[in-house]
Amino acid sequence: MTNVIALRPKARIATPETGAAALLTSFATCRRRQEDVFWLKENAELLNILECTGTMLPRAALEALAGFYETVGKRLAFFPQYYRFLLSITLDLEDLGMEGDTGAMLADRAAREDFAGAELSDLQRMEARRLLARRGVEGPEDAGLTDRLRAFCARSQTFALPNKKAAYELTHIVFYLSEYGRRDPELGAEALTSLHFAGNLAFLEQNSDLLAEICIALRYAGAEPPALWTRWLARETHLFAVEQGEGLSVADDYHDFLVCNWHAAVTGAEPFRKPLVAERMRFTRSERVAAPLRELSEALFAEGDARRPDWPAMRARMQARLSPQTLDVVDTLAGQSAHFDAFFEGFARAGQA
Repeated sequence: MTNVIALRPKARIATPETGAAALLTSFATCRRRQEDVFWLKENAELLNILECTGTMLPRAALEALAGFYETVGKRLAFFPQYYRFLLSITLDLEDLGMEGDTGAMLADRAAREDFAGAELSDLQRMEARRLLARRGVEGPEDAGLTDRLRAFCARSQTFALPNKKAAYELTHIVFYLSEYGRRDPELGAEALTSLHFAGNLAFLEQNSDLLAEICIALRYAGAEPPALWTRWLARETHLFAVEQGEGLSVADDYHDFLVCNWHAAVTGAEPFRKPLVAERMRFTRSERVAAPLRELSEALFAEGDARRPDWPAMRARMQARLSPQTLDVVDTLAGQSAHFDAFFEGFARAGQA
């Protein structure tokens, strides 16, 4: 009797350049239709990461978006409400090697028609200002805009409590102030504390998407993230699964995948070390085996008036209600985060029953 052993070829790992080219084609042509606003969001996020990390791309890699580039002026005329997406994609394409000066024309039109005047958010106004400035165009005058954003960053107590919207706004303010790592954002000590508080919450939640953005923001501010965070993110980046196939759902963890690989690039590691193809792909992060933030919040709430602002005292009271995995995560963070004691004082909300 003969035993036949079938050998499956090992999936080929992409280089950063070939991986980026495959991602461009997949996101541009294989996941969503260009008429879908989520197509704009996905492609704007991918191109932004490729541009700010200085990814070198062959001209041929941009061909998947050549049709979009040729028609983007008409799109802006009909969809001015999406001007930030449209302008961002266009500017990044040109800065990555697409020939043309369409970005300058779009920036002139956005300023002339005051698209930013429709924004209610300071963060969105700051993004618009940065986009226009990339082609030397001045946006609406607002002398207090930067000061208001810095004041938001400096209010550290905001970031000692779970509020993902505020945390993502914090990281994006740093991205815009630093020109994505091209200049000193001039953050004060309070803003750096805010980033550490938000990072502690992201680590407790085991949220690699948010934690990667926080680590990048810290590096753009000239600060070193805790080694615990960067080691964990390196592990999570390695554990992403990438599938390919026409019928795959794209309601996936693509943003987490992109941001974790962005973080890898910022740390000097090679990003996109996965078998990537110019086809429909689905990105799935590793399974979470515990929910430390939820467990810890529920246990603290149950303590009522007995809440105390220090972890050792609360650990002794709550350990019977916390899983071993959660205790390990919190103990590890407490031992390796210089900001943990101050963070926990706000997070515990002692005296506020």
